[in-house]
Amino acid sequence: MLKDPENDIQSVNDKNADKVVGNILELEISAIEINPFQPRSNFNEESLQELATSIRELGVIQPITVRKMEFNKYQLISGERRLRASKIAGLETVPAYIRIANDNESLTMALVENIQRHDLDPIEIALSYQRLIDEIQLTQEQMSDRVGKKRSTIANYLRLLKLDPIIQTGIRDGFISMGHGRAIINIEDLDVQTDIYQKIVMQNLSVRETEALVKEYHESLRPKPAQPEKPKGGSSFEVKAEESKAFVDYFGTKVDVTVAKNGKGKITIPFHSEEDFNRIIKLIKG
Repeated sequence: MLKDPENDIQSVNDKNADKVVGNILELEISAIEINPFQPRSNFNEESLQELATSIRELGVIQPITVRKMEFNKYQLISGERRLRASKIAGLETVPAYIRIANDNESLTMALVENIQRHDLDPIEIALSYQRLIDEIQLTQEQMSDRVGKKRSTIANYLRLLKLDPIIQTGIRDGFISMGHGRAIINIEDLDVQTDIYQKIVMQNLSVRETEALVKEYHESLRPKPAQPEKPKGGSSFEVKAEESKAFVDYFGTKVDVTVAKNGKGKITIPFHSEEDFNRIIKLIKG
């Protein structure tokens, strides 16, 4: 670390810049300020204590990354967990990779570095992607190139931010998975979203069971098939036995009388020969 303010380095073109920028130096922890662009907000205390114990025994294996500010002042770009654990471990200095970056570059580096971590929850990753869009004006295609993720993967994370805040908190706290969230997001009504979320938690539903629940909800919204119209006209009636017998007596043969639901019907008069047919015709003609 350079001690002379007159030799302070502000750009890669300054004298002795090659001795600082791009190198790993031991920096005083007190000279490092936390990155205001840090996308991560949750730090597990138990995990920090475990890391602090490891640092006491083995030291900081992976250097943090900082950007050069004014003389003997640095701002953290990435590695806040290591920095916090180093403080807990009682270290006064920490190895740091030094860069010179403007605010946008610092934010981009911090966000991209954190997105690559395995211990970020899905909502933290989604928020990091959203900040790259809002503050750096990166498109999803540009983000795909920066972080090495498929555009569809980035889009799936961003869609989680459309979930009700209660559900987002549930994902961050581990009550439900990203898979559950991706199923719920297909429902626009936030009240219905939270109802399903509560069922998932209370009944310990799997992602597949959640998808089935969402499908059932959508099917309930579909228009029901139109019921066939009832035939117009008169209503059905029943032919009495004496009325049927009147036909039999008149024509001298069994006569079938059927009536439909709409009141319409037919009379069937059977015959057994041409002679029988002519006999019935004469009866009809009177």
